[in-house]
Amino acid sequence: MPYSMTAAQAAGRLGVKQATLYAYVSRGVLGRDKAADGRGSVFDPDEVEQLARRGRPRRPAGAVDITVESAITEITADTLRFRGHDVTRLAVTRPFEEVAELLWTGDFPPAHPVLPAHAVPPGSAVAGASATWQATPAALAAGRAAQAALPAGTLPLERLQVIVPAMAATDSLRLQLDPSAVLAAARGLIAGMVDCLPAPPSSGSAPPGSAPPGAAPPGAALTSQTPAASSAVSDSGGPIAGRLWSKLCERRPTPELLRALSAALVLLADHELAASTLAARVAASVRADPYAVVGTGLGAMSGVLHGGASLGVETLIAAARRPQDVPRVVGELLRRGEKIPGFGHFVYRSGDPRAVVLLGLARRAAPKSGQLAVAEAVLAEVRRKSLPEPNIDFAVATLARVAGMVHGAGEAVFAVARTAGWIAHALEAYAGGGPLRPRAVYTGPSAIIEP
Repeated sequence: MPYSMTAAQAAGRLGVKQATLYAYVSRGVLGRDKAADGRGSVFDPDEVEQLARRGRPRRPAGAVDITVESAITEITADTLRFRGHDVTRLAVTRPFEEVAELLWTGDFPPAHPVLPAHAVPPGSAVAGASATWQATPAALAAGRAAQAALPAGTLPLERLQVIVPAMAATDSLRLQLDPSAVLAAARGLIAGMVDCLPAPPSSGSAPPGSAPPGAAPPGAALTSQTPAASSAVSDSGGPIAGRLWSKLCERRPTPELLRALSAALVLLADHELAASTLAARVAASVRADPYAVVGTGLGAMSGVLHGGASLGVETLIAAARRPQDVPRVVGELLRRGEKIPGFGHFVYRSGDPRAVVLLGLARRAAPKSGQLAVAEAVLAEVRRKSLPEPNIDFAVATLARVAGMVHGAGEAVFAVARTAGWIAHALEAYAGGGPLRPRAVYTGPSAIIEP
């Protein structure tokens, strides 16, 4: 009978801990299925027996197994689920705030039924807790003052990296780590990250999605503003998606573009133990406060192999002013020995389902966009070479360019969204055991005896 062996039985037959068993699953060594009651996993006895006879599989060179039990996110070869809910559906039926609450508590806020995609009013305050998503006046003042001191041209992610610790300094109860306190801090933290960003510089009033879309030029970024200047924007509250839009794009959004941004926030909210989440979870395991956890995640996600990848995609699309320029731009990139950013994924071998959803929303929101035409030309050029499918970084960068957002907007969307996931993992770590402490395999010289 296939998939009838429990995790405990499989681990016992193989002589390993259950954490190692799940590491075999993540590396594709062993298959699994959900138990009939939906709790836990079951394994094929024949497959387990074959593995037991072969002996423990060797790790690929350079690979490191760090397995953590978590009830937050499940990733398979072609799906992503938050607490059992398919994320591609959540992205078009639930606002970001509700999905964040699901990640944190396991449930949606009460009194608001699931709506079909066409019935979710873009920018509407569907989330029941939206009124509580506010930073304190002291936190807003500190965050705005900190980012205002940065030089002009500083990217949004770099501003967030100074906003978060500035806000932390105003919260004397930030080390109170019981769940209710962490949730209150999380809502205020995400709201403050958005509301402390300055408004984008004005450069005209062309409608978003036009051709050309009037997107910010490749070198443009947010300009420093005084706290008074930036405080005039988004202080009235409302959904996070609408507030973030006002900080990344000077134009008023169409309903379709705002819906796409809201979906991007949901799609990016968590991705199991991605590098930034692992870093954030390690910090939480030693009881770092939520602000420090988020600061740790922001540092890790800025790498070009993680959340920073969208910046490379934005630059690539901006460098090709017309679809006809794409072969030249891509060729120059490859001649410099660089990879084409935004393609392929460590987990999704046949294509990132998040990218499929977000690119579809961008196409429907601005079908005549010149920047979308360039992005489509990049996709065609890459597929002509049978290279990997686009990932979420390509999709979010495409949305940023189509909407005419400031340079580096994709990183900011990633950071605000993933903060929800970092907090969810922090809550699990706070409730768990001791520090998450991987061990190193020493490869240096043996003991040296001094003469």
